[in-house]
Amino acid sequence: MTINRIGDCVLLAMSLALLLPISSATGDESYEDIRRAMVKNQILARGVSDTNVLAAMRAVPRHRMIPRKYRRDPYGDHPVPIGHGQTISQPYIVAYMTEKLNVEPGDRVLEVGTGSGYQAAVLAQITTNVFTIEIIHELAASAKETLANLGYEHIRLREADGYHGWEKEGPWDAIVVTAAAEHVPPPLVQQLKPGGVMCIPVGSAFGVQYLLLVEKDEEGAVTTRNLMPVRFVPLTRSGQ
Repeated sequence: MTINRIGDCVLLAMSLALLLPISSATGDESYEDIRRAMVKNQILARGVSDTNVLAAMRAVPRHRMIPRKYRRDPYGDHPVPIGHGQTISQPYIVAYMTEKLNVEPGDRVLEVGTGSGYQAAVLAQITTNVFTIEIIHELAASAKETLANLGYEHIRLREADGYHGWEKEGPWDAIVVTAAAEHVPPPLVQQLKPGGVMCIPVGSAFGVQYLLLVEKDEEGAVTTRNLMPVRFVPLTRSGQ
């Protein structure tokens, strides 16, 4: 009799598990309060106020986009390694750069430097037209699998040298570069739509870097603004 009851309990538990959302089955719900605190204390407190950006930062499970061995503090106010000499930027920087792009639903957005897929996922909470490029094969493969597992199947990922952009799918309403280039790549500027904007860190790997906002007006004239000093891993190029 006891054995039957235990068996019934096991079957009931399995049935309930099948009815639960994926986040519950994987323990993702335990991070929701941490993620909300991250947005409040790290992002809102520093002046990021775009409601779409804030909602995206609350929604994307950052911990699922970091390799397990680096997942000790996935929502901390700092970058986190993701392997292959690359990092996932601190949450505030991701939110700040996303806000500067001023993305609207339907915009076509290009990301250079997929990494773990986190920035692409944040953008995909705002627009369905997200394209991302990663040059490191292992990261491209891992990000593709992670994004698919999280339901971001509409994000288009290409393994290539992001310096050259993705001309076939452009022009772009917005471009975000998540690694520091030594200069603003001309192909990316050319692929911006009139009225488009690009956020990119520029500087040497061991020197001063600045986050730049590159804007192209409706007549095609380009202006550049210095937003803040930053520290990013260098942009990897073909042959490096």
